[in-house]
Amino acid sequence: MKEENKIQTIYIDNKDDSDDEINLREVFEKYSYHWKWFLFGLILALALAYSYLQYTHNQYKVTSTIFIEDKDSGGMPSEMEAFADLGILGGGKKKSIINETGVLRSRTLIERVVKDLGIHITYFKEGNIVNSEIYGEDIPFKVNFFIKDSILQKMDTLFKITALSKTKYAIINADGELIKSVVFGKNVKTGYGEINITPYKDSNIKMDETIIVKISPLKKVAKGYRKRITIEPEDKKSSLLILSLTDKVKQKAQDILDNLVVQYNNDAIEYKTLISENTDQFINDRIKDISVDLTRVDKGVEDFKTKNRLTDITTEAGLDLQSNAELQRKIVDLNSQLKMVEFIQAHIRNNKETLIPANLGVRDASTNNNTSIYNRLLLERNRIIKGSSKRNPTVVNLDTQLATLRQSIEQSLVNLRSSLNFSLSEARNQEYRISSKRKVAPQQEREFQDIKRKQQIIESLYLYLLQKREENAISLGIPVPNAKIIDKADGSNLPVSPKRLLVYLIGVVLGLLIPFIIISIRSLLDNMVHSYEDVEAVVKAPIIGDIPKTSSKKKVIITDTDNSNIAESFRLLRTNVNFMLSGAKEEAKSIFVTSTLSSEGKTFIAINLASSLALLNKKVLLIGADIRKPKIATYLSINPAKGLTHFLMDKNMDVSDVIIYNKETNMDLIDSGEIPPNPSELLLNGRFEDVLTYAKQHYDYIIIDTAPVNMVTDTLLLGHHADLFVYVVRAEYLDKRMLKVPQTMFENKRLPNMTMLINDTDYDHKGYGYGYGYGYGNVEKKSWFKRMI
Repeated sequence: MKEENKIQTIYIDNKDDSDDEINLREVFEKYSYHWKWFLFGLILALALAYSYLQYTHNQYKVTSTIFIEDKDSGGMPSEMEAFADLGILGGGKKKSIINETGVLRSRTLIERVVKDLGIHITYFKEGNIVNSEIYGEDIPFKVNFFIKDSILQKMDTLFKITALSKTKYAIINADGELIKSVVFGKNVKTGYGEINITPYKDSNIKMDETIIVKISPLKKVAKGYRKRITIEPEDKKSSLLILSLTDKVKQKAQDILDNLVVQYNNDAIEYKTLISENTDQFINDRIKDISVDLTRVDKGVEDFKTKNRLTDITTEAGLDLQSNAELQRKIVDLNSQLKMVEFIQAHIRNNKETLIPANLGVRDASTNNNTSIYNRLLLERNRIIKGSSKRNPTVVNLDTQLATLRQSIEQSLVNLRSSLNFSLSEARNQEYRISSKRKVAPQQEREFQDIKRKQQIIESLYLYLLQKREENAISLGIPVPNAKIIDKADGSNLPVSPKRLLVYLIGVVLGLLIPFIIISIRSLLDNMVHSYEDVEAVVKAPIIGDIPKTSSKKKVIITDTDNSNIAESFRLLRTNVNFMLSGAKEEAKSIFVTSTLSSEGKTFIAINLASSLALLNKKVLLIGADIRKPKIATYLSINPAKGLTHFLMDKNMDVSDVIIYNKETNMDLIDSGEIPPNPSELLLNGRFEDVLTYAKQHYDYIIIDTAPVNMVTDTLLLGHHADLFVYVVRAEYLDKRMLKVPQTMFENKRLPNMTMLINDTDYDHKGYGYGYGYGYGNVEKKSWFKRMI
C-alpha cells in the first residue's frame, strides 16, 4: 500500500458535503451488501406467486350483446294498439333501458335460469389441495334425484362419488365416511333422498377418481349470480345492452347468459300473449252483443217494409233525401261515438282492474290521452307486482295514479256523453226542420230512415270488430321477443383473473421491496457506530485508521511476516501515528490509548500498536495505566509479580523493578498490577510522573493503556503528559449518541493532540469487497445468514 494513501487517511474528516456521487454509492453499497437477502426474497416471492397461480382457479369473462326493441310493436300488440287506427291512443312509448336492465337482473328471472340449467347442483373433481369445478360433458356421472324440486332447491349439502369399477361406485359423505357401494343405475336411498347415478360414458369413468357433488339452495345460488352478472348499455343513447359474467368455467358462464336472454324473451312473450288474449276476449264479447243488435235491426227493417208494403224507398225518396244526406251522416257519426262511449263506460264499470279499450273512435283528446296513460301504468304495475308485492312503494304509487286516472276517465266519458247527446239533439232538430219542409214526403220514409240509420251504425261497428279480431289472431300466432340477440355469449380462452404477468410482477416487487423495507427499518433502528463515516459525522478530530474484524483468537496480531489485512491496518496506523508525532520536540513519544467505554478494544490496540512500533527496531514500553480493569497480562498470557500499582504505592521501588520484557512482542511493559482501592489518588501521588520520566530517558515510544474517559477520571488526570491521544471507538458496539463524549473532549481540548481510531470494522458492510471478515477478540466466523441478521 502506498505511503501517501496511508497518510491521507488522517484527513478524511474534511469531506466535501457536496459529493453526492459518493453518498449515492454508499447507499448502494449499504443495500448491495445484503444481496443474498434480496435474492432470497425474490426467489421466495416468485415461488409464492407460482404457487398462488397453480392453486388459484382461472376466471373467464363472457359477454353477450342484445338489442331491446324501442316500441311494443311487431308481434302481439296491446289492446290499445289493436284500435290505434281509431285515434284514441297515440303511438307506443320507448321502453326504458333502465327498467329492462332491472327486469334482466330480477330475482325471479335469475332463479328461472338457475333452475332451468340445474346449476345449484355443482360438480368438482377432488384434488390434493384445491378442488376444480367440472361442468357439462366433463361430468362423468349423471345424478338423478327422486325428491320434490321444492325440497331439493332448499338443500345445502354435499357428497362424494368414487368409481370402484366400470359398474360399481361408492357414495361418501362430507366427513369422508363410506355410505354405500352401489351398482350404476340402481336407486339408492340416502340422507338427501333417493338418487340414481348413471355414467354418461364409460370412457369418462376413472378408477379411484373422486367427484364431489355439492347441492346449494337455489335462492342462494341465484343471489350470487345476480350480484355477479353486469348489464350495461353500450352507449347512453343506444338500445344495445352488454351482458357480462365472470366464472371459473367458461361454458357455464356462456350457458347462463344465453339462458338469461331466453328466459327474458319468454317472460316478455307471456306478457304480450296475456295482453292479446284479453284483447281477443274483449272483441269477441263485443261482436256477440252487436250481432244480437244487428239481427234485431234487420228484423225491424223487414217488418216495416212488410207492414207498409214498401219495395224501393230509396228511389222514391232519393230527391228529397239528397239534400239531407250530409246531416244524416253527422247523426250516424254522433250515434257511433255515443255507442262507443256507452261500451267503454260499461266496460269500466264491469272490469275494475283490466285494460280500458281505447282508439274505438271516440274523438276526445283528453279521454284518449288519459286512457293511454292508464293502460301503460296498469301494464307496468302488473309487471312489477309479478316479482314483488302490493306493499312495494312503486306498486302503491302506481295504484294511486291509476285510481286518479280512472276517476278522470269516467268523468271525461260522462262529459263526452253529455256533449254527444247535445250534438245529436241539435242534429235531429235540424233534420226535423228539414223534414217538415218536405211535406210531400210520406211518414213511412222517415220511419224507414230511422230504422236504416240504426242498421248502418250497428253493421259498420260489427264489420270493424271482425277485422280487428282477425288482425289480433294473426299477431297472436306470430310471437316476437323483446330482445334480439346481436352476439351470443362468448369470451376469450385466456383467463381475466388471475393476471399471471401482474402476479409475477407483484411478486418481484414484493420480493425486492420487503427486504429493502426490513433493511431500512433495521438501519433506522440501529444506533450503533459501524464505520468511520459515522464517527466523522459527529467528531471532527482526525481519524488515523480503522482496524477490521478478525476471527483469530490471538491478541498479538502483527508480526514481521504477517501480510494479512489486519496487520496492514496496524502498519497504516503506525505510519499515521508517526505522521501525527512528526512535530513532537522530544525524542521519546508518549502515546495514550483510551476509549469511551470498556470492552472497546483499547488494550488490544495498545498492545498491537506497541508491537508494530517494536518491529521497526524501536525501543517500546507498554504501560498498563488502566488500573481499575487491567487486561494486558491476560492478553499476553503473563503473570508478573509486580506492576504499576506496586510502584505507585511503594516509594522504595525503582521503575526498573516493575519493567518486564515480553519476547513475543519484543518490547518492555509495565503491567497494571493489583487493583487498588484508591486508583485516582495513586495516579496523582507523583510517582506516575517518575515512570514517564524514566521511560522517556530509555525508550523511543511509550504506549499508555488508560481507563475509559466516560467511566472514570483517571485518563483526564494523566492526559496532559501525552504527545498523542488515540481515542478508540469500537464499531458495532458503541452507541452513536456516545460520540458526544469524544466530540466534547476534542472541542474543549481535554485530550492533547487527540485522534480517532475505529476498531472492529466490518469491511464487508463497508462494501470493500475483500471478504476477509476480520474481527477483534474471540469472534467466530459467521455464515452469510448470520451476517445478514
